[in-house]
Amino acid sequence: MRGATTKIISLIVALTSATVVKAEVFPLDDALRATYTACVGIDDELADLKKMAGINTAVTGVGTAAGAGATVVGLVKASKDKQIANLEEKLARLKELTSRQTITAPNRAELLSETDQYYQDNKDETKTIEDEISVLTKQSKKLGNWRTGLVAGSTATNVAGAIIAGNNKVDDDLQTQIDNCKLAVKNLRDSIMQARFNGEDISEANTIADACKEYDYVDISPINKRAKGAMISSVIGATTGLAGTVTSAMANTDKIRDDNTDSGKQKEKNLNTAANVLSGATTVASATATVFNATQISAIKKVATVAQKCTEVLK
Repeated sequence: MRGATTKIISLIVALTSATVVKAEVFPLDDALRATYTACVGIDDELADLKKMAGINTAVTGVGTAAGAGATVVGLVKASKDKQIANLEEKLARLKELTSRQTITAPNRAELLSETDQYYQDNKDETKTIEDEISVLTKQSKKLGNWRTGLVAGSTATNVAGAIIAGNNKVDDDLQTQIDNCKLAVKNLRDSIMQARFNGEDISEANTIADACKEYDYVDISPINKRAKGAMISSVIGATTGLAGTVTSAMANTDKIRDDNTDSGKQKEKNLNTAANVLSGATTVASATATVFNATQISAIKKVATVAQKCTEVLK
């Protein structure tokens, strides 16, 4: 019985000793130096993330405006094309009526006179319609070029936005530094407790620990989630934008525009409709990326506020 008691006491002593070794408390000065080394510099890294998120917000904002412009221009072009189609139908009917017209007159002189009068009456209307079609066609062509340029610009900004967002996140190095800072602050608090027992001045250390302990309550995951969301949205915008650029350019070629067969006209209409839809999709994707970038700034600010507060007391 006595032997068993002795073994239990020995085991308790061994476990206590192991716990003491594991929970080693650093001298206060060493703990302060370790906290400084681990925590200083985090605010600078976060400031860079915030700066790039701001730049990307502006970039994708430009892409949104360009995409919206392309969509509006495409709709205006569609209206012009509809006017052209209506005028072409009217012109075709007019020419058909002219070719079918049967003129009766009692003699040759009256026949020639009446024929000439009919020609003069319809010549002016035909010329007016043709001139109007020519003007509208030039406007439509110009609008088509504008749409192509605007959606191409939106595509370029989405490509840039995807690259920036893909790189603008908390990497492993910064995550490790934040984790090390948390651990250093925990050790500092242990050292403060020991220093208090030793009668040392702990006022400065307390100030540092109180400011930097807030790292325990920050969540950096939203920063990377929003960066990922912005990147995905920008990739979608770049994809639809590229397709829209190609489609818009194709719809505005002379080969497509000059094909006045029913199938040719339908093909042109389909291409223009597709270009407008893709422009709209690019606008939506760019706008979504802009929102993600703006909210990423907000997420970074929350962590940066803690980092700045901690760094200020350390310096």
